[in-house]
Amino acid sequence: MAFTGIVVSVKNVILMSFTVLSLFLLLSDYVDAKPRSRPVSGPDMFIGKNLALDKLLPGEKIINVLNFKAKPDGVTDCTQAFMTAWRTVCNSPQQARLYVPPGKYYVSSMFFSGPCKSPQAITIRVDGTILASTDPSEYVNGEWLIFTDIKGLKLIGPGTFDGQGKDMWAANINCENDPSPQCQRLPSSIQFNNVTHGLIQGIKSVNAMGFHIFITNSANIRLRRLRIIAPDDSPNTDGIHLSHSINIKISKCRIQTGDDCVSMIQGVTNVTINRVMCGPGHGFSIGSLGKYVDENEVRNIRVLNCSMVGTTNGVRIKTWPGRYPGAASQIKFSHIVMDNVKNPIVIDQEYECEPAKCNKKPSLVKLSGIEISNVRGTTSSEIAVDLRCSRDQPCDHVQLNNINLKTLQPTAPTSRCLNVKPLYLGFQSPRPCSS
Repeated sequence: MAFTGIVVSVKNVILMSFTVLSLFLLLSDYVDAKPRSRPVSGPDMFIGKNLALDKLLPGEKIINVLNFKAKPDGVTDCTQAFMTAWRTVCNSPQQARLYVPPGKYYVSSMFFSGPCKSPQAITIRVDGTILASTDPSEYVNGEWLIFTDIKGLKLIGPGTFDGQGKDMWAANINCENDPSPQCQRLPSSIQFNNVTHGLIQGIKSVNAMGFHIFITNSANIRLRRLRIIAPDDSPNTDGIHLSHSINIKISKCRIQTGDDCVSMIQGVTNVTINRVMCGPGHGFSIGSLGKYVDENEVRNIRVLNCSMVGTTNGVRIKTWPGRYPGAASQIKFSHIVMDNVKNPIVIDQEYECEPAKCNKKPSLVKLSGIEISNVRGTTSSEIAVDLRCSRDQPCDHVQLNNINLKTLQPTAPTSRCLNVKPLYLGFQSPRPCSS
């Protein structure tokens, strides 16, 4: 009998290891731009609803993690308690919500998986602070908190998600130049994968190991009133990272981090970013594009009524030289205020290749329909408008309207244009590129 028990135990361990490995392989390429179809969006279930108001639906049950032996002491591992509470909510045919009351909850990597039986969108209300494990071996899934295969999900605050990333940053600070297996992208704090009709509102994300929020393969997602914080020297801690997703709205957020405040790579369509404050950080970024074969187009991106303070970049589109074809079109940056931004307006189709000395083959990514209007503020650099397009695929239909940027240097700001002939309208400072 004892021998039989050992055999069964070994089989269970092998099965669990195989399952974890399969999940890891499935998730490991989400951040990389691999070809795949766009998600199907359908009608947005949140249109016309007061999203700022969180109230219980008639008959909605509250599933409290404390009832599943979670301890809010910041030390006890609450992973199993959270998972059991989630399964109770997800499997309930009656409307139910998951509630995390005030306190500190220590958890490792978790899957919040659907599909769920709830008749309407499920709410996860976090009033406490959720702390990530600092043990790298616990992130074989590649991310920290993964929400997947869910139709209708609201993750709302005012609680905090603390990635406790300081120790991992030190180990990965030079990963861009280190190809070793030990130097890999760090886990995102929150990932939405294959989520349709999602809302993230009112939460605070601090010290993420990698990206704070990562939206991929998803549709009809809204991110509102978020507070995102990490040191300005924390590597690859993008505030919100988007890939392979459609119909994304980001509004009324404050992002202070060590990388892009919002980054968008291939397959992203119909994105509106409105009233977002960024800085420190690397600004609003499209790309890098053209790194992988058969990338999906980026299309219909609008960044409106935003401000940046002390950022490395302002608004930027970046593509790889000497790689693969791709495209980005219908991009609008409008009513942007910049305060001491190093590189306010950038199109860089020689990404990570030194300007004027890049001897790689030109980028094959086609950029068109780019409108930059009503941008004002100050820059710490001499070149305030830097448009370096591909000689193989010159930029088309680039328009600059009412640009008023002043340099903090003793000299006047300048423009640089390669393989592009912008249309200039209204006031222009720096002076337009000569034709």
